[in-house]
Amino acid sequence: MVQISGIWRAALVAIALTTGSLAHASAKRPVVVELYTSQGCSSCPPADAFLARLSERQDVLAMSLPITYWDMLGWKDTLASEANTRRQKAYASAMGRGGIYTPQMIVDGVNDIVGSRESAVETAITARMGDMRAVPVTLSTTPSSLHIAVESRAEHGGPDATIWLLHILSKATVHISAGENAGRSMGYRNVVRDIRAIGLWKGQALSLDLPLSDMTTASHDAIAVLVQEAGYGRIVGAGFIAQREQSALR
Repeated sequence: MVQISGIWRAALVAIALTTGSLAHASAKRPVVVELYTSQGCSSCPPADAFLARLSERQDVLAMSLPITYWDMLGWKDTLASEANTRRQKAYASAMGRGGIYTPQMIVDGVNDIVGSRESAVETAITARMGDMRAVPVTLSTTPSSLHIAVESRAEHGGPDATIWLLHILSKATVHISAGENAGRSMGYRNVVRDIRAIGLWKGQALSLDLPLSDMTTASHDAIAVLVQEAGYGRIVGAGFIAQREQSALR
């Protein structure tokens, strides 16, 4: 069961709105690609480079989620978090997998693919574009708060969806001096520095206003919001806002 942090629960306000138009129902959103990776994994650099290329696409929201369990190989990943590791383990449980691995890409919460298998990932992205559930998510900021709007879907017949807030660092370069990638300088894109559940979506319209002053758990310059069925199932909504659009972030 997904737990919603108390600090955000108090900020959640639900507002009933009318059903969205057919035009909105057919609106597209980026396909979400999550790469589970590690600085201590010798097979990860090709997947990291592929993720960087995907991050340049307008039709894909590509994010890197460094994990912690390869820290035992002689190098502690400087960007990894236990939250990312927990998320990957939750996917494995939801998908009925026997274990976790790197590099792994999860496409729209549906497909589990080795992250360096570019053609398989591209095929999955194309498939999700043709079979997309798109709940519009709009992000905006004031000098003191982040506003998140999730539209209603009266025809929503799936399970309740978790609304995830992700703090993202758009670029990072790390010189790795030990472990399997010793001597390499690696570049990373859209690194998830923090992730938390902030609400539940049941098909109704939601409006959330979150104080920017609380968003200081990790350095970041962008925010993504995902609406994801059953916590770790199909992604039905996604929004992203970068630093140039919300300079109040620190």
